[in-house]
Amino acid sequence: MRPPFPRSLRGQLTAGLVALLALACAAVGATTVLALQGFLVGRLDQQLSASAGRFAASLEHEAHPDADNRPDTRGQADGTFGARLLRGTPTQAAVVRAATDAAVPLTPHDRRTLAALPTDGSGRSVRLSALGGYRVNAVTGDDGDILVTGLPLHPVEETVHRLEAVEAAVFGGALLATGVVGALWVRLSLRPLRRVTATAADVAELPLASGEVAMPAPVPVADPRTEVGQVGTALNRMLGHVGSALEQRHAGEERLRRFAADASHELRTPVANVRGHAELALRHRGPVPAPVRHALERIHAESQRMTRLVDDLLLLARLDAGRALERAPVDLTRLVLDATDDARAAGPDHRWLLDLPETAVTVTGDEHRLHQVIGNLLANARTHTPAGTAVTVRLADGPDGVRLTVADDGPGVPDELRPEIFGRFVRADHGRSRAAGGTGLGLAIVHAVATAHGGTAGLRSRPGRTEFTVTLPHGDAGGLGG
Repeated sequence: MRPPFPRSLRGQLTAGLVALLALACAAVGATTVLALQGFLVGRLDQQLSASAGRFAASLEHEAHPDADNRPDTRGQADGTFGARLLRGTPTQAAVVRAATDAAVPLTPHDRRTLAALPTDGSGRSVRLSALGGYRVNAVTGDDGDILVTGLPLHPVEETVHRLEAVEAAVFGGALLATGVVGALWVRLSLRPLRRVTATAADVAELPLASGEVAMPAPVPVADPRTEVGQVGTALNRMLGHVGSALEQRHAGEERLRRFAADASHELRTPVANVRGHAELALRHRGPVPAPVRHALERIHAESQRMTRLVDDLLLLARLDAGRALERAPVDLTRLVLDATDDARAAGPDHRWLLDLPETAVTVTGDEHRLHQVIGNLLANARTHTPAGTAVTVRLADGPDGVRLTVADDGPGVPDELRPEIFGRFVRADHGRSRAAGGTGLGLAIVHAVATAHGGTAGLRSRPGRTEFTVTLPHGDAGGLGG
């Protein structure tokens, strides 16, 4: 399992700073420990050289009972080791204890170790079974024997261990203090970067897809020569470009909305005139040639379709402009029943099913527009599903609002069409005859009216199951006001 590593920049900088300091402390500690150990061992080697094997040479007199011939321990430090080897075999081994000597038992391994020592007088570190670590040297005696003298390494090891403990405490405290102070310093140094992050997060939360957007204030840049200052400067420049682009887009959308509204108003009268003249001509009592009657019928049908298109465009223009809708209690249950009866009459080859609560469901809103929403959803299901499709209208009243669902078991909405299904002039079949289909504004009106009521419109679709859902709040929707 990988050890945890901080993901934030602040954590990584602090961890890196502490890690570098830890490496530096480890290097300094290792250097001082090795230097002290080498110095102390060198002092032992000097003492061994100064003794000149005197204690080891005196061991050859141990066999004589005469007191004057006992080993010479004068001037020898307590714990000094001496051994005499004859023809590679240790004959005597002793250690100084309280100004006297004591025999030292040697194991076969100890004997081999002593026999392998070079006789050049240089110091060697060995470990004897009965004594532990010793620093020894070996020289050749006057009788052709080998004299080994040693001093214990315990004082050196104890001093080195004490230094290691002191360094561990000092360096540990330094690392802890550096971690705390470094974290505070890094946090203070990255404060401008946090402001940049906060501004970028605010921009990410803005509804940039549509409408007028108020961009956040520029990030204050203290020093543009620093990395954080350069990031802040780049972000401010990007915010300026994005703000300008959004303003231009909003201005273009406003011009397009005004054009649609103005064009719809201007088209309303001539379309009504064309429709009226067509109806008048069709009511003429005199004989009318069949081709002429057919042409008049087509003019009348197209004028009706164009009237619906103009009305839809005017409605969307009013909703875009935030024009007020009516606000009154609306019985959605009755609207669903009426709209379903109309759909059943228009599409008898479909199966129309209802799933309604036992009590009436009421919301505050515009009754005519909500009826239009239900009618558009049912017309959409009837138009884009084959004969025999079951269409279920479900109405549910929950704590979060009223949910209207129109579901069918038809072929479903194509994947490429789902993201823009509530857009304007979006048609499922681009090659379909305009006379056979709608205007492509039905679902756009559903979304716009639901939004104006403070609700939402959504879609879930897969082959064999398509659900259009409209949610509406219970109470008076603020979106209805002008």
